[in-house]
Amino acid sequence: MTRRLHSRLALVLLTASPAWAVAAPVMFEKDVRPILKTHCFHCHGEDGEMKGGLDVRLARFILKGGKDGPVIVPGKVAESHLIDLVKKGEMPKGKTKLADKDIATLEAWVAQGAKTARPEPEKLGPEHAFTDEERAWWSLQPIHAVKPPVEKKGATSIDAFIAAKLEEKGLSFSPEADPVTFIRRASFDLIGLPPTPAEVDEFVAAYIKNPQLSIEHLVDRLLASPHYGERWGRHWLDAAGYADSEGFGERDLERPWAWKYRDYVINAFNKDKPFDQFVREQLAGDEMVPQPYKDLSPDAIEKLAATGFLRMSPNGTGEKNDAATQNANIADTLKMVGTSLYGLTIGCAQCHDHRYDPISQADYYRLRAVFEPGFDTKAWRGPGSRLVSLLTEKEIAESAKIEIEAKKLDAARTAKAEEFITEVLEKELLKAPEADRAALRTAYRTEVKKRTADQTKLLKAWPRVNQLSSGSLYLYDTTYKTKHADTLKKMAAEAADVRATKPKQEFLHAFTELPKKPEAVPATYIFNRGQFDQPKEQVKPSDLTVLAAFRKIEIPEKNAALPTTGRRLALANELTDGKHPLVARVMVNRVWMHHFGKGIVTSAGDFGQLGTKPTHPELLDWLATDFMARGWSLKQLHRQIMTSRTYRQASTRDATRDRIDPDNSYLSRMSVRRLEAEILRDSLLAVSGKLNPQVGGAPVPVMFNEEGQVVIGIDTTDTAGRPSGKVIPLNGDEFRRSIYVQARRSRPLEMFATFDAPIMEPSCDARTVTTVSPQSLLLMNSTTMRVHAQQFAQRVQSEGGKDTADQVRYAFRLVSGRSPSESDVQQSVEFVQAQTEFYKANPTPLEVQLGAPSKTPGDPAFLGLTALCHALLSSNALLYVD
Repeated sequence: MTRRLHSRLALVLLTASPAWAVAAPVMFEKDVRPILKTHCFHCHGEDGEMKGGLDVRLARFILKGGKDGPVIVPGKVAESHLIDLVKKGEMPKGKTKLADKDIATLEAWVAQGAKTARPEPEKLGPEHAFTDEERAWWSLQPIHAVKPPVEKKGATSIDAFIAAKLEEKGLSFSPEADPVTFIRRASFDLIGLPPTPAEVDEFVAAYIKNPQLSIEHLVDRLLASPHYGERWGRHWLDAAGYADSEGFGERDLERPWAWKYRDYVINAFNKDKPFDQFVREQLAGDEMVPQPYKDLSPDAIEKLAATGFLRMSPNGTGEKNDAATQNANIADTLKMVGTSLYGLTIGCAQCHDHRYDPISQADYYRLRAVFEPGFDTKAWRGPGSRLVSLLTEKEIAESAKIEIEAKKLDAARTAKAEEFITEVLEKELLKAPEADRAALRTAYRTEVKKRTADQTKLLKAWPRVNQLSSGSLYLYDTTYKTKHADTLKKMAAEAADVRATKPKQEFLHAFTELPKKPEAVPATYIFNRGQFDQPKEQVKPSDLTVLAAFRKIEIPEKNAALPTTGRRLALANELTDGKHPLVARVMVNRVWMHHFGKGIVTSAGDFGQLGTKPTHPELLDWLATDFMARGWSLKQLHRQIMTSRTYRQASTRDATRDRIDPDNSYLSRMSVRRLEAEILRDSLLAVSGKLNPQVGGAPVPVMFNEEGQVVIGIDTTDTAGRPSGKVIPLNGDEFRRSIYVQARRSRPLEMFATFDAPIMEPSCDARTVTTVSPQSLLLMNSTTMRVHAQQFAQRVQSEGGKDTADQVRYAFRLVSGRSPSESDVQQSVEFVQAQTEFYKANPTPLEVQLGAPSKTPGDPAFLGLTALCHALLSSNALLYVD
C-alpha cells in the first residue's frame, strides 16, 4: 500500500511539474545556442551589437550579464531575469514570443546549472563561428561509401535499402503495377507525354513474355527520345529560375536570346552530358573559351550558352540601373546557386550570420567574391551589353560589304527625296505673296535650331511649307502620292531587301567576365547588415568555411593562365571533384523527387536545419557515390531507379499502410501524382493529335486576349496598349511543347498559372501542388479546353472508326491507355447520343483556334462526341499518374 501511495504521489508531482523539471540533460552548445542564435544574436553579440551590454554568444558571457548585472542564476529559474523576460514576451524585443518548447529548454538549462558541453574559448574569433554540433550536421559531412544491405533475389541495391526500412516499420512492398500502369508512369516520368495505344500494346505483349527485359527496353527507348531532354530540362530550368523576361516592373522586359540557354539544357540532358561537366559549364563556361570570342566553334558556343545559368535571375538594370537594383540581381543569383547546387539557403546570410545553418555572413560574401568579377558593379553591363554575338569574322566582313551597298541606295533615296521636296516646296511657295517667298524659302532651308524667331513665326503662318518632309509628301496631292511618295517607298524597300541578305545575327544571353589587370578586379566587401552602401572589411573568394575541416575551401584570386580571374572555374572544379558533400547528394535527391513525388530529403533546396532530414540517409549516400562512380550519368541513374522493385510498385492504398506511414515516406507503395501544368497542356496536345514535335528554337509568344487572359499568340497591340484586332498565324507553333512557350514572369499562360507553374522569384526547388476550384472551372469552361476537345473529337472520328462505340473505346485508350469496360462504353454512347439531341435542338457554333467563335453551327453529332471528349480530357484519368 505504501509503495503504491508513493508511486501515485510521484505521478502527481511529475504531472504538476514544469516541462523543464523533467527534461533530459540540456547543454548550451547543442540545445540553447541555436535558440539564441536564431532570436537573440542579432542584438546581443553579432557585429559588435551589445544592447544592454549583453552578449549571449557564449554561456560565460550570459553568466557575466550586461550593464545591469547577471541575467541568469544557475540552478534558480525563478531568479533568472532572462527567463522572466522571455516568458513575458518582452524578449526578443519587437518580435514574436519564443515558442513554449524553446522557453522550456532555456528553463531546463538554467535549472540544471547552465552547463556547457566543453570549455569555452577565451575570445570569439572566426575559428569559433560554429560549434562542433553545427559542424556535425549530416549534409556537411563527407559522402560515405555505404554498403547496401543484403539483396534478396530479384532485388536491386535500391530495393535493399528500402526493404530494410520497411521491415523496421512492419511494412513490405506493394504488388507490382500492371504493365499499362507502368508504361504510362514511365512515359510521363521520362518524356512527359502519354504513351500511344500502339506503344501500350507493344509493351504489354513484351511484358507478358519477359517483364524485366521489357522494362529495361522501355526505359532505354524513352531515354533515347528527344522528348527526354524536354521533360528533364524543364526540371533543371525550374532550379535555375529560367525566364524569357527580366522580371522587373510592369514592363518586364523580354530576354530575346535567353532561349539559347534553354536549348543548351535540353541538349545536355539528351546527350547525357555528365552532370559534373554540366555544372562546370554553367558556372564557368566562358572561362573555358579563349578570348576574344570570335569565330566560335560549336563547342565554344555550347559552353558560352551554358553560362546563361548565371543570367536567369530577375534583373531590373535594363530599366533602373542603380546600385540597389544591381545588388538585388547579384543576391538573387547567389540565392539560386545556393539552392540549386548546394541545397542550402545561403542567401539567408546576406545580412547576418545564418540563423540556423553554419554559414557566416562572411561566407556569403566570400562566395560572392567568386562571382563579383563577372558582375562588376563598377563597370556594370546592362542586359543588352552582355550579349555575345555569334557572327563569324567572315560574316561580319560580308555584312559590312552589304551595308555599304545599302547605304548607296539610302544616299540615292535621300537625293531623290530632296529633289521631290524642292519640287513640292516651289509649288507651295507660289501660293504665298511674292514678297514673302524668298524669306519663306530661306526659313525652311535653315536648320531648325538655327532659325530666328521671325523665321519660326513665318513658317508657322505657312504650315504646308513648315511640315514638308520626305515622309509627308503623300499629303500634298494625288500626283505627289503616286509619283513621289511611292517612289521613295520603293527605294527604301530596295535598301531593306539588300540588308535582308546579311548573315542572320544571333546572340547568346551569356555570363562573361572581361579580362582586367589585377588592380582593376573589383574587391568584395562584407556589407553591414546587408546594406550595399555600408561596406566593411574586404574578403577573399572561398567556399563555405564549415567545410574546411576536411577539404580545401580557398579559391585563388587570380589564375595566371587565364585572361579572367578563373575564380568561377576554380569553384566549379571544387564542387565537382567527387568529394564535395553537397552537389551529388542534392542532384540525386532531385532525381528521386521527380520519380517518386518527394525526395529522400523532402526539402530539395534546403539540406539545412530548417529542411528535413533524409528518410534513408544511407541510400542517399549510396546513390550519390554510385552516381559519381558511373561518370555522373543521369540516364544511368534513371535506369537504376526505374528498374527497381521500389519504382515498379502499384499505388494502391490500404488502411495498414496509411496508418503506419500516412505520407508514404518509406515507399511501401508508389505515390499518385498529378501532372504539372506544362505536362497537362502537352498531354492535351498529344491526345488530340496536334502536338508539334519540333525541338528547340525561339519561344512561342504569348499575349493578352480580349478577356485579359494570357494566351498563346503574337501581340498586335499598339504602343498605347490598344488591340489591333489583327491575328497573325503561328503556322503550327501554337502546338509546340510547353517548354517552348515564352516564360514571361508577368504573363504566365492561363493554364500554367492555374495549375501551379512557378513564377521564378528567383527560382523553384519543388513545385507546390494545390487542389482548388479554379482548376476545375478552367477544365470545364475555358475556350482553350473546348478547342482541345474539338480537336480530340476530330482525331477520334478520323482514326477511331465510324461506329460510336468504337470511337468511345479509342478515346478512352488515348486518354488513359486502357480500354473501357463495356458498361463504360454503353454509358458513354448514351451520353453522346443525348448530347447530339441537345445540339440538334440548340444549334451551337464550333470553337476555332485562338478562341474566336465561328458563325456556322456545328454538326450536332460532332458536338455530341466533342462533349464526351471534353469530359475525358478533364478527368482524373488524364490528370493523374498512378
